[in-house]
Amino acid sequence: MNYRHAYHAGNFADVMKHAILVLALEHLRQKEKPFFVLDTHAGTGETDLTGVEAQKTGEFRDGIARILADPSPHPALRLYLQTLAELGCASENPGRYPGSPLIARSLARESDRLAFCELHPDDAADLKALFRGDRAVRVHETDGYGALKALLPPPERRGLVLIDPPFEARDEFDRLLAALGEALARWASGTYLIWYPVKDPSVSGQFLDRLAEDGPPKTLRAELLIRAADDPARLSGCGIIAINPPWTLEETLRDLLPWLAAKLAQGPGAHARIEWLRP
Repeated sequence: MNYRHAYHAGNFADVMKHAILVLALEHLRQKEKPFFVLDTHAGTGETDLTGVEAQKTGEFRDGIARILADPSPHPALRLYLQTLAELGCASENPGRYPGSPLIARSLARESDRLAFCELHPDDAADLKALFRGDRAVRVHETDGYGALKALLPPPERRGLVLIDPPFEARDEFDRLLAALGEALARWASGTYLIWYPVKDPSVSGQFLDRLAEDGPPKTLRAELLIRAADDPARLSGCGIIAINPPWTLEETLRDLLPWLAAKLAQGPGAHARIEWLRP
């Protein structure tokens, strides 16, 4: 409840997460049948990068600002950057950065349906105001893990779940795994994108080991480090677990993530890793 994403909006982790989200949504749009998107920890939907919080950390300068300044961005970022531009984030000094709800809504069609969950009351109020009057969107001021029970399976039977917790609680990985297990029991065929931080590799490693041992089939791990993970108190990287990913995602990420690691590096040891935890 204390986490405020405004301090981190547009950083390297957002770039990776949203680039992958766009690739997954692009795949879903290839068929005419409607799809469903559930964002369990949605935030406010967008961030003013000129505001006090974003300016205090300046994390976006080493994230999206570097990408926007590149005259030859990676081709896999085409739709991501096009979407940002349409949402008002298209210069070397962007004034705002859209969150996953706005990105998802901009790529969804009128026949598609989206549900955004946010527990923080102020952020939930902002999110409701942002999508007021939009028939395709429902904003729920609720715990996202509980929403996995309440909102799955969707009637559309096609779609994507984005799980991006704040990782404030010590037992967050345990809660995440328990909620994921219940979600998969309800909707095994959906695409799941699960973001996690890399600070202490032994902590995230336990989470990955448990997925490798007991997770579902078709579980892909993609990890981006901007420096060596040698300081447990510092965010050195992040990962996305993709369950039932689009069939093209692995190949795309094997080319894209090393490019991002080089472009967004903040110290020695920056690298990318892509592997199947459960083929």
